Amino acid sequence: MYIKDMMTTRLATVMMDDNLGTIRDIFEQVSFHHVLVIDEDDGQLVGMVSDRDMRHYLSPKLGTGAELQRDRDTLTQKAHQVMTRNLITLTQEHQVYDAIELFTKHRISAIPVVDANKKPVGIVSWRDILKQIVEHKSRDKFNSWI
Repeated sequence: MYIKDMMTTRLATVMMDDNLGTIRDIFEQVSFHHVLVIDEDDGQLVGMVSDRDMRHYLSPKLGTGAELQRDRDTLTQKAHQVMTRNLITLTQEHQVYDAIELFTKHRISAIPVVDANKKPVGIVSWRDILKQIVEHKSRDKFNSWI
């Protein structure tokens, strides 16, 4: 099975100078766990911010009675300051086994899918793969899929 058959094509993207307040708003509005960071000049993928990364950089006092200005200031950090760089990526033509190998070799939870120009076209998570396994098993196609 190809990555294009299981990847999520609905993406959340930000520019390098967007701040964590913007990224937090995205996470609160959609059920995504990863936001892709793209270069505003050419649209190429340059990084990724996970909801876990964001929680690491934001003050835990935000939204509490103990919140101070310095806690609110954490929202002004830019995507390029906190993003993961040098991403592991796949193309739509890669096989599911390629993704599984990357998930087991590296401690990652999602892999961006890019086109020949390094522009993001999708993202695949280990949950996407498990979902496909469950769907194929329920259709009695699991043995032929693996």
